[in-house]
Amino acid sequence: MPTSSFSSYIHISSNLPKKSLTPKNPSLRPMKPSNSNGAVAKKEKVVRYRECRKNHAAIIGGYAVDGCREFMAAGEEGTSAALQCAACNCHRSFHKREVETEVIVCDCSSNS
Repeated sequence: MPTSSFSSYIHISSNLPKKSLTPKNPSLRPMKPSNSNGAVAKKEKVVRYRECRKNHAAIIGGYAVDGCREFMAAGEEGTSAALQCAACNCHRSFHKREVETEVIVCDCSSNS
């Protein structure tokens, strides 16, 4: 009977202990930014959608935009209409996305 070249196949068990993604050493953990008096700073992202970049003449090989200057949601937040622009009737992804980060310092003087 011929022997297979895969006869020395090693099976790796999936019951191996799983490692945590956070380091156990506290000095390696990411720290929250704080100022000199111990107040914690928090970053807040503000996303705005500006002018529409949808190319309406792409089918014929040209380039033409409709001139919509800013995204205005057509419905309430959380609905599918909130992703539709009320001015140009296109999806929000066609509008230029601008992310602004603001650093907010919490000056909490409570000792809890």
